[in-house]
Order: sequence, then C-alpha cells, then structure tokens
Amino acid sequence: MSVGADSTFDTVLVVDFGAQYAQLIARRVREAHVHSEIVPSTMPVEEMLAKKPKAIILSGGPSSVYAEGAPNVGAELFETGVPTFGICYGFQAMTRALGGTVDKTDLSEFGRTELNVVAEDSLLFAGLPTEQLVWMSHGDSVIEAPRGFRAVATTTGAPVAAFEDTDRRLFGVQFHPEVLHSEHGQEVLRRFLYEGAGCRPTWTMVNIVDEQVDRVREQIGDKRAICGLSGGVDSAVAGALVQRAVGDQLTCVFVDHGLLRKGEAEQVEKDFVAITGARLKVVDAEERFLTALSGVTDPEEKRKIIGREFIRVFEQAAREVVAESGEDGSEVEFLVQGTLYPDVVESGGGTGTANIKSHHNVGGLPDDLQFTLVEPLRELFKDEVRKVGEELGLPPEMVWRQPFPGPGLGIRIIGEVTRERLDVLREADAIAREELSRAGLDREIWQCPVVLLADVRSVGVQGDGRTYGHPVVLRPVSSEDAMTADWSRVPYDVLAKISNRITNEVREINRVTLDVTSKPPGTIEWE
Repeated sequence: MSVGADSTFDTVLVVDFGAQYAQLIARRVREAHVHSEIVPSTMPVEEMLAKKPKAIILSGGPSSVYAEGAPNVGAELFETGVPTFGICYGFQAMTRALGGTVDKTDLSEFGRTELNVVAEDSLLFAGLPTEQLVWMSHGDSVIEAPRGFRAVATTTGAPVAAFEDTDRRLFGVQFHPEVLHSEHGQEVLRRFLYEGAGCRPTWTMVNIVDEQVDRVREQIGDKRAICGLSGGVDSAVAGALVQRAVGDQLTCVFVDHGLLRKGEAEQVEKDFVAITGARLKVVDAEERFLTALSGVTDPEEKRKIIGREFIRVFEQAAREVVAESGEDGSEVEFLVQGTLYPDVVESGGGTGTANIKSHHNVGGLPDDLQFTLVEPLRELFKDEVRKVGEELGLPPEMVWRQPFPGPGLGIRIIGEVTRERLDVLREADAIAREELSRAGLDREIWQCPVVLLADVRSVGVQGDGRTYGHPVVLRPVSSEDAMTADWSRVPYDVLAKISNRITNEVREINRVTLDVTSKPPGTIEWE
C-alpha cells in the first residue's frame, strides 16, 4: 500500500534505528487514526521525501550516537520542512545533527522515571501534569539543546528530557511515549501528530476498506485472480475484500494440505462461501505435501517447502479454473494473499532489519512465481485486519479465531512431519482450544499453539504400566499485534483440565508442559 499526495490518508514515516519498539510506534500512530510506514535509517532523505510524508518520527535504538558505526541522521533531514519527532536514540541523533550536546552522565535511566515538565505552555505537554511517570531506556543524555530549541522537560538523569522548536516544527523526547508505561505518552504523540504536524485523523476502517477495494480494482482490472484460503482470519479477510472488489473474477482456492487443525477444512468449505458468496475450489493435496516433507526436520526448510508446494498447487488450480470456466485465453494472473505487516517485518522486509524467519507468503515464495501478488492487508496489523473483517461482515467466530500460521501444524511438530504425528497433534490442539474457549479466554489469549516434541520421548505411567510417550508444549500468549508477546497466565484449573484431557484422551502423549517465554527473546511459534 503506497499512500501518495492524492490519498485520503496522511502518512507518517517511522525511521527505524534498530529499535525494539519501532513497530509499536507505528501502531500507536495508527491508533491515533494516522497511517504509518516503517522505513530503515539507511534510506536516503530524498527517498523519504518521495513518499510525501506528512511527518517523520525517528525511533529509538540500541546504540550510542557516539559508537563506531552507529546509525546517524544528516542535518538535511531537518531542513526539508517536514515536521519531525525524535524518540530516545532519535532524539539524541537529532540533537547531535543540529549542534546540540549529547554526553554520558553519571546516572543512566531504565524503566519508570519521573518526568518534570518545566514549560507548561509547551505544545507537547500543555494541560498535562507537570510531574508524570515515563519509560526511559538510555545511558547517554542530551546536555544542551540545539540552537533554536527550548527544553520543556527534565529528569534526574536527563537535563534535557524533551525539547521543541515550534517554528521549524521539530520536537523530541528522551523517553518512550509509545509504551503503555509512559502515563501520558499517547497524548504526547497525538499532540505532535495533530498540533505539531497537522495530521488528519482519517485512518479508519471504513476508509481502509474503501481505498483497498479501489486499489484492488485498479490492480486487477478485468483480469482474473485466485486467493489461497488457509482457514485463518488473514486469508479470509483478504479474500472477502477482493471478492467485494472484483466479484466473480476471483476464485478462492482452499488447499487441504493435511496440516490443518481439526474440523478446519469443513468450516472453510461451509462458512466462507455462505458468507461471501465467493467461488471456491477445494484441492486435496495432503499426499503431495507429506511426500515433500518426508524426512525434513529443519524448520526453515519446512517453511520453504510448504511455500513452494502452495504455489505449485495454485498454478495447477489456476489452469483448472480457466479450463472449467470454458473461457479461452482468460488466464489467471493474480494471486491474493493475506500477508500482514508483522510478516513483512519478521521476514526482513522494509526496515533493514534481520530476517527472523521466512513466512510462507513472504520469504518462502519461489523465484519463478508465475503470479502477480495482490496483498491488500500488507501494511496492517492483526487487530486492524480483524476490524476490516468486521467491516466486511465476517462473523465473530471467523474474525476472532486464534491466528494460525500458513505452514499449519507442519511447524508445530518438532521433527519430521508424518500423518501419524499430525493426527496426534490435531487431537491435542482441539482439546486445548475447546477448554480455553469453554473458560471464556478466547479474546484474552492471542493464541495458544500446541507443539508436539516428536523427536523427544519421556517416561510416564498410565494405569499400572510404564509409558514412553511424546511431550507437548502449551504456548498461550497475549499480544496486541504479534510483534511482541508475553505468556498468558492461564488459570491453573484450566491448565489442569487441558493436561488431564490430553494425557487421558491422546494415548501417544504422556506429558504436558507450559512455555513461559516472552517475545522477545522467543517467537510465538517454535519453528
């Protein structure tokens, strides 16, 4: 999605200096109903300006501005007339570029810190408490603001904790307004967006749907498209949106690759068609996928194999769609995918960050792809996609179902994927989802992958006999957008029911464990 000058949206560029919170900044901007896009700090200024941003935000980062090889920003960025807001490292980089002083003090600040507002008429803090708690994470501090700026807030360890140059519309803060621990952080960010930069709060679900429908119509024209349905919310929303845009020019292809959750294939075949009226072609490809995955244990290789096989199946399905329609020469040119912004970011796309893992629809596509991709959700976070789904009229049970990876249960089996192992995992997964739903935890828990440690066995006892079965791992997590996550504190009685049922009803499993790792350092999925 590229938002230009004639768009109904203003765009804010978030310049990523390697911050753990860059995606969170983008999210907070969107919560203020302003469109945001993350770009790497290595992007030349002229390329940033070519995107016609209404404002620019400089993110935090792990480096010291004085460290060798640390990313910097040139003074020319601040001569463009584009309102700019520096956060943490971005604040210090702005200071240094404009001639201010950044240095180490005797007091670093990490975590909750008391901020004192010293200019009550400041644009960022007017009307807010003069003493407020903010979230800090810095060793260096701004000692002296650049010429033309005035300091508007201070802390014990940061003589200049915030500054403003309202004439040039340049602002900065040492703390992180994007994290919830900063009491008035979102309000400070809104002050910059609305009053400092003049952004319009027009990034709404209605406008997103309308604009994406128009873009899809323009991209596809009178051509034909197929959409790969996976059973998850992302592909369902993408398919419903494109269906609204081009109608019968779209055929949805549901590939039953044998890696789905229990009952999923039946739900897709029945519910999605009934709600959207879309054409649906079902392809039974279980044997093909299991053959391709035979003997494979490396998670990246699994992902790439599954992605490759998906595309090959789609290509064959496209040929069949044309043949079945009887329209000579009417080729399928477009493939619709439910790619989301976190998929792009984690696959190293768009930010200059490292590749964490290949997603089947980002890093796992073959080089000789025969389709042009249509990705109407590519710049949306999961919660935004759910809202788009509601706007499109999809039912709650489809919109609010737990996220499910495109590679399916294939990446929830640690070890080789076999039909027998899939059957075991499917039963355990169904029990966990049923008990969480019964406990009313569906919307509190982002998702709860169940992971089968297929290459591990543990000793157990069932009845009077010794067992040597597989362990499974429950991975309940809470998150806003999957960029960060914490393990969910599921009530003990619910965990006990899940464990008892799995070990009693799935004979191949004799041990249930709980993953209590946050993201970072772990990812939500194990593979």
